Amino acid sequence: MLPGGARVLAICSALADQAASGVQPILVMASTGRRFGAGSEWQSMQHANAVKLIRRAAQQVYTSQKFANRGEFGELLLHAIVRQVHNSIPAISKIYYKTANNDTVKGFDAVHVVGPPEDMELWLGEAKFYNEISRAIRDVVTELQTHLGKDYLRAEFNLITGKIDDSLPHAARLKTLLSPNTSLDEVFERVCIPVLLTYDSDCVARHKSCCPHYAEAFSAEVEKHHEGFVAALAAQSGIPKDITIHLLLLPLAEKAKLIVALDERLKTWQTL
Repeated sequence: MLPGGARVLAICSALADQAASGVQPILVMASTGRRFGAGSEWQSMQHANAVKLIRRAAQQVYTSQKFANRGEFGELLLHAIVRQVHNSIPAISKIYYKTANNDTVKGFDAVHVVGPPEDMELWLGEAKFYNEISRAIRDVVTELQTHLGKDYLRAEFNLITGKIDDSLPHAARLKTLLSPNTSLDEVFERVCIPVLLTYDSDCVARHKSCCPHYAEAFSAEVEKHHEGFVAALAAQSGIPKDITIHLLLLPLAEKAKLIVALDERLKTWQTL
């Protein structure tokens, strides 16, 4: 449960500054096939096939010229953060299983596992790549209420189970956890929901360097938005109270400029 025992992770805006130039490995890992161990496309990446894999991964994201409101880069950032901070293993790649070039990911934006198979947590992620924090909070809370409903969860678990690779060390335990024969109460004991929200930050936009004043203003801004998120969750009666939610806040100087830079690089990689 988030209120009281929440872990609020404020991701430094430096990550956003680096995203436009350093997203290639993230792109390949999140957009290629479902296997992530020995023999996987990710593990086989080397100088001889790197261009091919990057090109194919970039084409999986989207090819549309209408990109300003697309959310794929938020999903890629969520993937990277959960991988780097929590040492997760992707159970399936949602981007890889899109049915058309410009289709959007349905259901949870990320499906990862954390920890050893015998003590595994299932991480079902949500990302809102927005410029307004109030709208991001409103929309993600509404989506959480829908996605954590019994019928929706069972349908999502059925889709996920069919895409789990048996070579994943967690495959057997994960399939058991997602089975219709496992009660949702037992599932909820093993589920964590990482929620990534981006937004245009007054604090980040006003400061050009790290200093005590910036750190103070940054902390105050993050805590304010955390409180807003907790209040919005509390107002929704349909969200299970025993699920752990990790709030990941990514303040940006200007989201519009970032997505233009990311799109330019994506289109370049698609034609390598």
